[in-house]
Amino acid sequence: MATEQATCTSWIQKTPGTQGGEPCIRNTRITVHGLVEWRQLGRSDAMIIQNIGGLTQTDLDEAWRYYQRHRDEIDEIIRQHNAE
Repeated sequence: MATEQATCTSWIQKTPGTQGGEPCIRNTRITVHGLVEWRQLGRSDAMIIQNIGGLTQTDLDEAWRYYQRHRDEIDEIIRQHNAE
């Protein structure tokens, strides 16, 4: 039986040409900053998972951990996107 195991560095990826190289969830175009913004708007993990097909609780847990460690980076991306 396979289990979801990965380190945060492999779970959260920055790929040139994908979402401007911003941190995304494992091989997707789902950005960490987008998930953080949804959470800041009061959406629960369950609501986020329900609205984004293929997203798992593990994905969100890794996104929240990444945000804790890279808060300045993600907050700056959010500021830049809101200024556009």
